[in-house]
Amino acid sequence: MTSRHQTISLIGMPGAGKSTVGVILAKRTGLAFTDTDLAIQVREGEILQDIVDRVGNPRFRHIEEEVLLEVPLDDAVVSTGGSVIYSDAVMQRLRAAGPVVYLAADLATLEARVAANPLRGIARGAGQSYADVYAERCPLYEQYADIIVDAAAGNADAVADAIFRALP
Repeated sequence: MTSRHQTISLIGMPGAGKSTVGVILAKRTGLAFTDTDLAIQVREGEILQDIVDRVGNPRFRHIEEEVLLEVPLDDAVVSTGGSVIYSDAVMQRLRAAGPVVYLAADLATLEARVAANPLRGIARGAGQSYADVYAERCPLYEQYADIIVDAAAGNADAVADAIFRALP
């Protein structure tokens, strides 16, 4: 790990593997690991899906933005929630801290992973399917990404290795 990369932020859809890959990448780089979904849960005192159900999607995004504008970013691999890309202020903060890596995957792979974890919180509008959210978010992930890695190409170790190799 070079001193140029004090923070690496991971973005992508729920099911892309940001938390799993993030822990592996943190171990490989010697950086701390920060999971912003966990930071939101700790602050709010309940799991993500319960927060979304209680306050609704717009309020959840506001809570997410507050947490991500406050959470320490120094010397860490940061796993973000899937809806982080809706906040330009947060994305500018993440980009200023270091490279932003988009863990991209095809819709079928992501749907299968999410189906395997039905308690996963997904911030989405009323009536929006996972496919709708995918179509809406992918262009935003691409817009903010400094590096794009195929999160469906191999296991979490292989994805972490691909990120590590892609760092400038």
